Amino acid sequence: MGAELPPDYHPSEDEEFMNPRQREYFRRKLVAWREEILRESQETLLHLQEDTVAEPDLADRASAESERALELRTRDRQRKLIGKIDAALRRIEDGNYGYCEETGDPITLRRLDARPIATLSIEAQERHERRERTYRDD
Repeated sequence: MGAELPPDYHPSEDEEFMNPRQREYFRRKLVAWREEILRESQETLLHLQEDTVAEPDLADRASAESERALELRTRDRQRKLIGKIDAALRRIEDGNYGYCEETGDPITLRRLDARPIATLSIEAQERHERRERTYRDD
């Protein structure tokens, strides 16, 4: 689908930023992450379906409800993460991937490797978090 990648390829600062190989590297990383989340989500769904039997013991029922609520929250987080992964894949397609939404500057390869759905550079992210804290503290 994309550029050829040697098995040991890893993006480097020595090459052109977001060249076809880097884009393919991050596309594959995002697709693999998405597939892993979908697999986990399927397992969560199966577990939720298996646990529909009402527990006769009150403590067991409370424990089961607590576990079910946790699994539902996990499933919601997974759904939101898949949305962010899909958005990152669209940015790869349209050529905007890897660039800060706020400044337009490249996001470091290290940051993208650690968080491939990042849309802000570290500096812009820190500014964003400071603003959030300021508003939250008011």
